[in-house]
Amino acid sequence: MSPETPPAWSLRYVAAPVVALFRGSGYIYSPRRVEIETTPADGFVDLFYVRSGFQKRFEQAESPVTVILPSRLETGPRDSFTVRAFADGYRPKTVTLPLSKGLGDVDIDLEPLPNVLEIVSHRYFDGRSSIEFLTPEALTFRVQEAEDGFAVILNETAISDAARAAVDGIRSPLIDEGYSQQLGTDLVIKLVLVDPSARDAIEVRSRQRYDAPRDLHEFVLDVMPIASEATQVSDALAALAALGPSDILGCRLALDDALRREIDPGDLARALRPRGAFTDRYLRAAMRRLGEISTDGIVDFVDGLQLRPGSPVELEMAIGNAATAKGFLALLDAFVARLEADPAARPVALQSLLAPEMSTEDFASIVERARQRELACR
Repeated sequence: MSPETPPAWSLRYVAAPVVALFRGSGYIYSPRRVEIETTPADGFVDLFYVRSGFQKRFEQAESPVTVILPSRLETGPRDSFTVRAFADGYRPKTVTLPLSKGLGDVDIDLEPLPNVLEIVSHRYFDGRSSIEFLTPEALTFRVQEAEDGFAVILNETAISDAARAAVDGIRSPLIDEGYSQQLGTDLVIKLVLVDPSARDAIEVRSRQRYDAPRDLHEFVLDVMPIASEATQVSDALAALAALGPSDILGCRLALDDALRREIDPGDLARALRPRGAFTDRYLRAAMRRLGEISTDGIVDFVDGLQLRPGSPVELEMAIGNAATAKGFLALLDAFVARLEADPAARPVALQSLLAPEMSTEDFASIVERARQRELACR
């Protein structure tokens, strides 16, 4: 980290031999070493050599790093060495060392950002995508349009490994890919549309709410075509009306049981319980239809409970316990198959209803095993 030009001449050159006589030649003539470490250990550092307010040298390195600085003789009275440390998920920190004084090793403890994106879930159903971001603290955010999609900027927010993997796995007939990038203290989530030329026909809405059971703040971004919601709902109701007893009885119950056994009960209950998501209306209509095609209009539950969803009161009780309703998961599977014309969209839509916070690979494996059980039954 030595500047290309030496400092201006001064009396220190005259005094140097005298100082060396009393302090040793190394004190005045030898380069100086500084060991720099950061916490966390994988931090990065920007290194600046500044002389009289002007930057003379700049380097970047990864912690830990050893820096060789000029000798005291080659250091001007206004020379300084500045270290700017940073790491993803932490506030940057800057330390400045006057080179006219003694130097020691530099240990920089970085302060974590005040918020962390812990969970990301993605739902796609009936032509509409919804991405949910869950954090311990309420988010400050902004949404920006880009040529190929949209960017969500979350201020002073880091991202967990699980959330980063979930963002990378976002796919739907609307969204081609998602990825995250930490820019200083801000987290950027980029959503690339399948058809960027149709961006003007896409509407983006955002909302926030509090997830009391998990003590997390939830920020929801809805991405949908600018079209009539009434048409979408009527299509969904038509698909439900086409379902019959054969979709929930016999070997279909083998698939239903396999899905319920392999998906975490808490995750399944949370996904199916009404919580203000746009899929609530579809789940409620599906439960009503389950009652219509069940024997005597009665839906059986795993714990022995029996309810008639044809009754408004019992419908609400049934939807609150939907995760344990026999035949309900099989009905949702058949519902998705009829509603989504594109076969590639069906796995995404089914996962959106049953396990939106699970990794795509894990959910695909669960569904494959459930379908094998149904085939073995047949």
